[in-house]
Amino acid sequence: MMFPFTALVGHERMKLGLILNVVDPAIGGLLVMGEKGTGKSTAVRSLVELLPSLEAVEGCAFNCDPDGKDFCTTCRQRASTEGPLPRERRGMRVVELPLGVTEDRLLGTLDVEHALKCGKKRFEAGILAEANRNFLYVDEVNLLEDHIVDLLLDSAAMGKNVVEREGVSFSHPARFILVGTMNPEEGDLRPQLLDRFGLSVTVRSNLDREARVEILRRRSAFDRDPEEFHRGWKDEQQSLCDRIVRARERLPNVEIGDDVLGCIADISTTLQVDGHRPDIVTARAARVLAAFRGQDRAGTAEVREAAPLALNHRLKRLPFEEIGAGEKRFDEVLAGLE
Repeated sequence: MMFPFTALVGHERMKLGLILNVVDPAIGGLLVMGEKGTGKSTAVRSLVELLPSLEAVEGCAFNCDPDGKDFCTTCRQRASTEGPLPRERRGMRVVELPLGVTEDRLLGTLDVEHALKCGKKRFEAGILAEANRNFLYVDEVNLLEDHIVDLLLDSAAMGKNVVEREGVSFSHPARFILVGTMNPEEGDLRPQLLDRFGLSVTVRSNLDREARVEILRRRSAFDRDPEEFHRGWKDEQQSLCDRIVRARERLPNVEIGDDVLGCIADISTTLQVDGHRPDIVTARAARVLAAFRGQDRAGTAEVREAAPLALNHRLKRLPFEEIGAGEKRFDEVLAGLE
């Protein structure tokens, strides 16, 4: 049983970053950086109780979207002969990627012997198959082996996983929400993977005495009786679930004006952020934040809160400067927003 998400003490920006990705997976995931023992993994794993359900092709191991155009090989063959495929609702998941994962376990593998003997493709699904339309969580993401990082980058860029062996191929959609946690003291993250995360946040140990006491109190109560502790937070958990559902419904109608887009462009230009992805992510996060707050329009207040999440890990750094050290640069820039 997971620790309730709403029972976590502090780390409001980390929790907000996760919630924004639940409301709109297109934001592109979240990177959480911080020292060990600050609750990073606990927060990500506890997210599963807040995840909404989704519609998938009935019986499909790859969570294919029945209303989408990108099917796995099996569903594509079924659709060509059966027409519209049956559907079912299933809950979203948090799928974990272990550091020592092999290429076959990540991508999946084809049973060539079965294909040759029976003339039928049999694909043994990997982690990317499980992660399609779900959260893919990597603890200590900065310690992933380079060849695994390359495979993740390829899948994230294409939104598809293709496995080919001995002239036999199988493909399936691989659109996942990547969430990674890391301790910067143990090494940096490759720039290509760093930029793939839509948002980032740096967490630190809470130095407030009362907050630390409250953390101890809640953890002790959870360890003593997890079920009773969960019952005590049931209303808060349900309330947050309801807010997320309402935000997802409201999001398509949330507007963002040209004046607000101009503010986003000014921020990125002033901070000399490369590329246009940061601007797009900031605008998207601002709209999601407005939807989560029950608003129909995103303003500078939402940009002020979304910009650090979207831009901190994309700021140019001086040699030997830690990731996230440029957070203070936002103070002057954001102070200019009305």
